[in-house]
Amino acid sequence: MSRADGSLPPGYFEALYARDPDPWRFASSDYERAKYAATLEALPRPRYERVFEVGCSIGVLTEALAPRSGVLLAVDAAEAPLAAARQRCSRLVQPTFQRMQVPEEWPEGSTFDLILLSEVVYYLDAADIRRLAARVGASLAPDGEVLLVHWTGETDYPLSGDEATERFMAAAAPFARPAKQSRTAQYRLDWLRAGMAGGGEPGWHGRHAGPAASP
Repeated sequence: MSRADGSLPPGYFEALYARDPDPWRFASSDYERAKYAATLEALPRPRYERVFEVGCSIGVLTEALAPRSGVLLAVDAAEAPLAAARQRCSRLVQPTFQRMQVPEEWPEGSTFDLILLSEVVYYLDAADIRRLAARVGASLAPDGEVLLVHWTGETDYPLSGDEATERFMAAAAPFARPAKQSRTAQYRLDWLRAGMAGGGEPGWHGRHAGPAASP
């Protein structure tokens, strides 16, 4: 399977959502449901005052994350999924949705206790992953956390889930280190905490998700 040469542009995602309003079956897949449960379980705090979710898509995870957030900024590169996310979360007060192409665009001047990068880093090439890490480092609270979740199967994205995650963590090492990591047969979760000098806590055992199609 050939890979994209560079970071995927907004037009790539706009075309996907034009063909299918939920191309990865976020709202109906047993795999996604189990992965979202594991994502929320991986977060050690019951509540985060300021949360930034990159790549919110149609807002399924946003809806689940909102009760544990004071303020939740959710962004996506395409407008169609954002419209669906706004509708899905319309009864909730925590989320704010914006169209944003990360890392070129970023909520300047904001500080976050949690930055969630779920199924997004492998859409970027190596240079943009370094830029993303710099953006995260500049806006992460001193005791802030970063959670990465990525499919580890074959894709045609610029990087695999493993390579993208490892590149991000290497670039983030000056300000945040892995504290817990988990892997199932289909995806990995990596929880980074700001201010760690190294080491980390023992990893937890992730749940094995059910079968699913590749993202």
